[in-house]
Amino acid sequence: MTAGVERSGWLHRAADSDIWWSFKSSPMTVVAAIGTVLIVAVAFLSPVLAPHTPFDPATLSLSDGLKPPVLLSADGDWAFPLGTDDQGRDILSSIMYGTRLSLVVGFASVAVAMTLGITLGLLSGYLGGAVDALIMRIADVQLTFPAILVALLIDGIVRGIISVKRHDEIAIYVIVGAIGLSFWVQYARTVRGSVMVEKNKEYVQAARVIGLSPMLIMIRHVLPNVTGPVLVIATINLGLAIITEATLSFLGVGLPSTEPSLGTLIRLGNEVLQSGDWWITVFPGITLAALVLAVNLLGDWLRDALNPKLR
Repeated sequence: MTAGVERSGWLHRAADSDIWWSFKSSPMTVVAAIGTVLIVAVAFLSPVLAPHTPFDPATLSLSDGLKPPVLLSADGDWAFPLGTDDQGRDILSSIMYGTRLSLVVGFASVAVAMTLGITLGLLSGYLGGAVDALIMRIADVQLTFPAILVALLIDGIVRGIISVKRHDEIAIYVIVGAIGLSFWVQYARTVRGSVMVEKNKEYVQAARVIGLSPMLIMIRHVLPNVTGPVLVIATINLGLAIITEATLSFLGVGLPSTEPSLGTLIRLGNEVLQSGDWWITVFPGITLAALVLAVNLLGDWLRDALNPKLR
């Protein structure tokens, strides 16, 4: 009974909050949220919803190759509503599976960047001194390079250490690590600035007086008060991570053709684009653009909603 009352009270407070009011009063944000939820749901349910298993060689037939979309050509086949590629793979199913891989890479990359950036930002802001100087100088050096070049460098180093076959087997882990190491600086600098403000407040001083360790103070007391800006950065960086992965895959240094993301699908379609088979690259490109746009709109809204100056 008590749990039910608490849950009802929490829902009532959430419904009356400024953030919820800001969300429901912005039609563009509502549309972006619905679009994001639909794309994510369809992508992760692709093994159930996809009409075909596009990357199982046993299910492919070259006789189904290069079928056009059914709504744009009389030669289309309703079994492949968005057409097929030169190997007979269903474009719709490929997009669903590819979107799932892009989202997995995006979420995992953001998680890696957040973990590294928050940890270094807490240490830099709370400890200060030589630790702060060292971490911030490393961050300053990395900021002089675009994220895509950092990711290319890391991927190139891994390719030089291990064989091509082994690289393809662990490609998703390499790309997640490369993108994650490219984006940690924003989290570290933001968390550092917030920690430098929070560590001088009375509640932190009181925690020191009662004998709590610096690590416990950082995790229990300081970290919860710096999560707002971190959530905004994470939302925006999700779109950037997906774009970065797509760029790397388009350049041929991302996920292999056996496990294609949206970027890989666009690259494979681009190779036959001049033959007039435009649907192979256009439909994955539209999906990528819609996903990133929806996520970025949510990130922009969250940034404004959590800014007390705009309330």
